[in-house]
Amino acid sequence: MENLDLTVLRALRDWRGAGQHALMATVARTWGSSPRPAGSIMGLCESGAVVGSVSGGCIEDDLIARYTQTRAQRAGVDALRPAPGGAPQFLKYGVNADEAQRFRLPCGGTLELLLEFDPDAAQLAELMAALEGGRLLRRAVNLVNGAVTLRPAAGPDRLTLSATELTNIFGPQYRMLIIGAGQMSEYLASMALSCAFAVTVCDPREEYWSAWSVTGTRLLTEMPDDAVAAFAPDRRSCVIALTHDPKLDDLALLEALRGDAFYIGVIGSRRNNAARRQRMIQYFAQTEKSLERLRGPVGIAIGSKTPPEIAVSIMAEVLAVKNGVPPHGAGNP
Repeated sequence: MENLDLTVLRALRDWRGAGQHALMATVARTWGSSPRPAGSIMGLCESGAVVGSVSGGCIEDDLIARYTQTRAQRAGVDALRPAPGGAPQFLKYGVNADEAQRFRLPCGGTLELLLEFDPDAAQLAELMAALEGGRLLRRAVNLVNGAVTLRPAAGPDRLTLSATELTNIFGPQYRMLIIGAGQMSEYLASMALSCAFAVTVCDPREEYWSAWSVTGTRLLTEMPDDAVAAFAPDRRSCVIALTHDPKLDDLALLEALRGDAFYIGVIGSRRNNAARRQRMIQYFAQTEKSLERLRGPVGIAIGSKTPPEIAVSIMAEVLAVKNGVPPHGAGNP
């Protein structure tokens, strides 16, 4: 499954490239409980086609009705009308209890959208080309005249909003490299795919890779440390070692620690992980400081014992770290 932002931007690019009118909606600010975080985007075509979400379904129908009313000029609907000069507009939902109940927003939830009418087709194509090429870009919208600038970004960051500009960072798809093609890896790979990660699995052991069956993943049969080096982990990547074999896991983890992966984890008991750290310090010139990013036992503590439950705990920890939320508890045997 593709990153939702890429899906929305690709649809907007195609609509605008075909000469169709379109609307890009961005969650600019939220207050209280909000179904979607700031930075979430949605695309609307004049035909009524919609891609993405800004509220998980709470206000999309109203937004679609308002936008299509702008095009069709039907009576009785509070339509959205593009401002002169291409300036974007703000639209707020959930400003009072009645409206929150009407749109089924969570208790106390309010969200504000930035609406861009007919975003530039050439700039959308430029943005998509960068993302498909693995580059991270900062998209800044001038709130006065709607002018958009694209600049390289050093790393993932949250949306920022000032009196004159909204800035949102878009990046390529998050990636996961799994070392080991066993049963637990199959569960984890399936979950990662459903969470829009691009998944690569590496295992040089024929008895494992020959039985791999998860559609949509990339399978490598080289040595894991070589696979990690070729994978080139960046800030939108995670590396997880699940073989229980130090000959495969340790060298792969050492290679991963050279990169910028936001998450590096390894399966095993606390005793085994303590022994691994000692090996790395004694034989591979590592230090406690250099091993700070290595997570093990991998996953959050949910009392998991079976492969699918352990995979759930690992995926939960990966998502928590990705989203900047400290995981509560840690450790799977």
